Parts: sequence; C-alpha cells; structure tokens
Amino acid sequence: MTTHSGPDGAPTDLDAVIAEAPEDATGALWRLTGAGRGLDSNLVRLRPGAAVAEHAEPVLDVLLVVLAGGGRLDTPDGTHPLRPHAACWLPRGSRRSLTAGPEGLAYLTVHTRRPGLGIAPSTEDNRRVLAVLAYLRR
Repeated sequence: MTTHSGPDGAPTDLDAVIAEAPEDATGALWRLTGAGRGLDSNLVRLRPGAAVAEHAEPVLDVLLVVLAGGGRLDTPDGTHPLRPHAACWLPRGSRRSLTAGPEGLAYLTVHTRRPGLGIAPSTEDNRRVLAVLAYLRR
C-alpha cells in the first residue's frame, strides 16, 4: 500500500497506484496520511464479484468516486450502476452495500477525518470536577 503524507499537496497518480499494485491486491491500495490533515481518503480495490456488506457510516458523510472497473451500489432507494468517474455522495446514516462487477471495482472514498480515540472522563467524573470548581470559586 502507498500513502501520501506530504503537506505540500503534491499529486498522487491513482491510475499508477492501481496499475502498479499486484494483480491480486485488494482492500486499501492507497491512503492519505499526515497528522495535520482534515480529511481521510482511501483507494480501495475489490475483486470481481466481491462485495462490501450493507452498512452505514453513523457519523460522517462519504464521497465515493469510481476510478476503474464497475459494479453496483445498493441503497434503500434502489440499485445504482457504478462505472469509472461516477461520484456518489453517501450521507451519514445512509445504508449501502457495494458489489464489484466482472472487471472488479476500484474506488476512492473521501470524508472528514475521524477524531482519534481517547479516554474521556465519565459523566460522574465531570460532575465531580464541576463541583470542585464551583467550590473553589466561592
């Protein structure tokens, strides 16, 4: 897998990434990296007939752009054919599945970067902190 982490905005040739990947390579072939970025992006390749099971992204909108091959996008609204240069906006919470056609499917996803995982204090901890702060303000 290749990544791009430079802050300079230097272009990545995604056609070259697809062409240079081993023929049997599937999943994420490329992803955007770098600590200061505000976006996440992945170039994903599926084998012919492979599918991404129905799911929903509960927090983020996702833009999906087909780069090579084809297939279909199934949503509650129906089945939508996918071919190179098709772009689909998948609003947060929308249910969808993807199925690659006979040539496979390579697509780019772009969405706001997910915040890092962290340990947050419990609600009870928050109440205690607020009580202490209120006491100290007297």
